[in-house]
Amino acid sequence: MARNKEALVLLLDVGPSMHHLLPEVEKICSMIVQKKLVYSKYDEVGVVLFGTEETENELTMEVGGYEHVVVLQNIKVVDGDLVETLKQIPRGTVPGDFLDAIVVGMDMLIKKYSSTNKGKKRLCLMTNGLSPIKDPYEGSKEDQVNAIAEQMTSHGMKLECVVVRESVVCGENVSVMEENDRILNLFPQKSCAKTIFVESSTSLLGALKTRNISPVTIFRGDLEISPKLKIKVWVYKKTSEEKFPTLKKYSDKAPSTDKFASHEVKVDYEYKSVEDANKVVPPEQRIKGYRYGPQVVPISADEWDAVKFKPEKSVKLLGFTDSSNIMRHHYMKDVNIFIADPGDQNAIVAVSALARAMKEMHKVAILRCVWRQGQGNVVVGVLTPNVSDNDHVPDSFYFNILPFAEDVREFQFPSFSNLPASLLPDEEQQEAADNFVKMLDLTPSDRKEMLQPDFTPNPVLERFYNYLELKSKHPDAAVPPLDKTLKRITEPDPELLAQKKSAIDSLLRHFEVKEKPKLKKSTRRMREKPSGSDDEDNYRRISSKTEVELIENGGKVEKIGDSTPVQDFEAMMSRRDNPEWVNRAITEMKNKIHDLIEDSYEGDNYAKALDLLVALRKGCILEQEPKQFNDFLHQLCKFCLQNDLRSFCDFLATKGITLISKTEAADSDVTEEEARSFLVKSEPKPE
Repeated sequence: MARNKEALVLLLDVGPSMHHLLPEVEKICSMIVQKKLVYSKYDEVGVVLFGTEETENELTMEVGGYEHVVVLQNIKVVDGDLVETLKQIPRGTVPGDFLDAIVVGMDMLIKKYSSTNKGKKRLCLMTNGLSPIKDPYEGSKEDQVNAIAEQMTSHGMKLECVVVRESVVCGENVSVMEENDRILNLFPQKSCAKTIFVESSTSLLGALKTRNISPVTIFRGDLEISPKLKIKVWVYKKTSEEKFPTLKKYSDKAPSTDKFASHEVKVDYEYKSVEDANKVVPPEQRIKGYRYGPQVVPISADEWDAVKFKPEKSVKLLGFTDSSNIMRHHYMKDVNIFIADPGDQNAIVAVSALARAMKEMHKVAILRCVWRQGQGNVVVGVLTPNVSDNDHVPDSFYFNILPFAEDVREFQFPSFSNLPASLLPDEEQQEAADNFVKMLDLTPSDRKEMLQPDFTPNPVLERFYNYLELKSKHPDAAVPPLDKTLKRITEPDPELLAQKKSAIDSLLRHFEVKEKPKLKKSTRRMREKPSGSDDEDNYRRISSKTEVELIENGGKVEKIGDSTPVQDFEAMMSRRDNPEWVNRAITEMKNKIHDLIEDSYEGDNYAKALDLLVALRKGCILEQEPKQFNDFLHQLCKFCLQNDLRSFCDFLATKGITLISKTEAADSDVTEEEARSFLVKSEPKPE
């Protein structure tokens, strides 16, 4: 078989107690095949039903027994017909014996592959475990499990048991359920198997790996603690974003009679000369260029190769720090897992000792990593210990990439405590909000967590695969409505909302709730002039011009205008496409204030200048630039005293304008007392 080719046998309980769950079982089984058709079209799948009235399997004919077990499909390459078969699973009429089904599935795999393809043979059992297991002819049930597990291990088989129970079991079924659970839990101890218990159809949908991904190391080498101490480690990806499969362009221009047509669309690019549009520039005459201001700087391939940073492949320890010093929101990209080299016993012991010591001391390690030779970048990350609870699973580490200084984005938001009392909730409102959060908890104490990450599939991807399978058979099929199981992931749980209706009603009583009207998108922020004013015509002309400029610039303010300087300043300060916008906005606002004061006649511009100064002060607090405002206020007062504009200083004194203190901005070097004692109202200038 191919290297990544998997053989899977589905063992499905179709007994009477499973009838209400079979629609969800059909869904997940057909989804497994759908994904194999996309990603692993050479995989082979067989289907075994147990709990049927009929008996149809080779073991019954060969050795007898194994009644009520039917081989619905022998192991063969996946195809579209299997999807349709799994969507219409027959219902059984008698209790099923899952041990008989496991033996029949094992027999199918052994006869098909013998001892080959080890590690690529998988049995998948789905049952609710409420049907009694027959006593074996010889020995006990434990002996039977041991014999099955031994055969599975010798032939390199894996077993996944998914036990579905949506309601509380009572009566005679309790003892049967407990006995079956005990038997199923023996398999992980004796062989490569795992047992999963789920309580809802949503969890069932995510309980099984519907797409098999072979683990591939991204690094194998030494974890260098010091030049004299190195540990052999392997690094794998622990988590990775699952994306849509690649959609390729398809052409129907090939003749329908051509069976070997690939229908692929290839794109070729030609580069034409600026002087002669008909002349094609060959690759040897082309060179890459990089913009540097208004000019383009050409850099040849040799020059680019010379300036590249070429670190050596290595993983080196930089040091240790307290785990509290590493913020969770600093983690970047995917999570990797460090394990000791499985073939090196000394490495396993060393990793375990290091992980346990770090956990005991609440430390994490900072690493410098270059995963492969010739890698163009270096990553720095944090190594977190992962001490195993299972005696058969060695300790390991989780690795997360940390940002460099250039990667960190600082966003300053005003504190809620600075809001006026009218905008803060009272005690009753706060209590209603607290109860609302508590009562809609997805992890209630009396139930298991809802929407567990390990058992919650991506609804967007699942819907895509379902539609892809439908469209493969009916090209003109419309997109079907969202499946009810996927709705439980994307929409609030109706049962939970009904149970917690009192919390929602209380929230509605204590807050004013109204529908938000849909506002038209505006490309400008303008302060309306009163109708009939002298400046109305001039304002309209300026507004129209500003609107055109904003539309041309994509709605982004690039300078402080004369009509709405405060709004323009706030818009520039809020831009995050370049850090220079903050300094530019502050500088332009300073110049506006200077111009207004200098051009004022008998204080006619003082009120406008005060509005701008207040906006500048607020903006400098929000953006943590208190020094710029404090220095400017000192300079402004000095300028007014030197130019017979003392009246503006007196005007500021009456309005209570002060320096920004440490209590308002942490970066300020002015104490609150110094800010209050700042003398804006100046003494008369000596003659």
